[in-house]
Amino acid sequence: MTTSLQPFMPDLIDPVRVFGEKSFDFSRQVIVMAIINRTPNSNLDPHKSMELDSIVTRAEQVMTEGADWIDIGGRAFVGVKEQLPVREEIARVMPAIAAIREKTDAVISVDTHLPDVAIAAHEAGAHIINDTYGLQSPGMVEVIAETGMGVIIAHSLAGPGIHIEKPDYETGVTKEVTEFLRSRVDYALNSGIKPHQIIIDPGHDLHKNTYHSNELSRNFDEIAKIGYPALAAVSNKHFIWESIGCQRGDMEVGPGTLAANILCVYQGARLVRVHDVKSNVQAMRTTEALLGLKR
Repeated sequence: MTTSLQPFMPDLIDPVRVFGEKSFDFSRQVIVMAIINRTPNSNLDPHKSMELDSIVTRAEQVMTEGADWIDIGGRAFVGVKEQLPVREEIARVMPAIAAIREKTDAVISVDTHLPDVAIAAHEAGAHIINDTYGLQSPGMVEVIAETGMGVIIAHSLAGPGIHIEKPDYETGVTKEVTEFLRSRVDYALNSGIKPHQIIIDPGHDLHKNTYHSNELSRNFDEIAKIGYPALAAVSNKHFIWESIGCQRGDMEVGPGTLAANILCVYQGARLVRVHDVKSNVQAMRTTEALLGLKR
């Protein structure tokens, strides 16, 4: 007897979204977000740089490779002894946003959990805030509501810069992450953020071990059932290295990232955040065709 594994097709709230000059239909396409980090310590990113010229060159390159938008980061999520000053994060991301805006028509999101950075990013021309603390920083929800920016609400237990040695999910990681995202979406809506502004992210590896991240990937349909376009941010992450059975740096994990992204999309993800743009664009366009998204 044979069985058929059926893809999950989420019933999305406001599937057509407009950011800047571009429109996306999340019921018909998978968005490829290119990661650009202006940090010295984003250990998963082979393209990280503090040099503005390199950042702009990389932005132009990923757009020619087919990226749908660019996600800029000025602060690594990893636990650190000393937090990066807000003024330094602003000094990193604002010139990058302005320079990329001048050279491209890219949709730009900014990976930050701080409202002052979000305001500066908006003024520089960013369209979306990628908040890995899930709108928990005081003042952030008000900034999103007042500016009308898009927001990616991601799950983490304590936000960037905080190390948790043994993250624990007593009732199961999928259940707890899903409940968290539902509650944060409700909070956003009750605070004046509109449904068409919201994207969600279960936060692979953000205060999660390999078992947790693999479980979230297998059960990504539970995240997608919430009804908002869901992001899979798995690129080059530790759970892929550990699943392959190697230490970071021992081998290239691009194929592992592709496998994880395809599984998440099959389970309802409609955005992927990646370092290797060209191969992921090819994989996502193929996956769209296989799933019958484009008609």
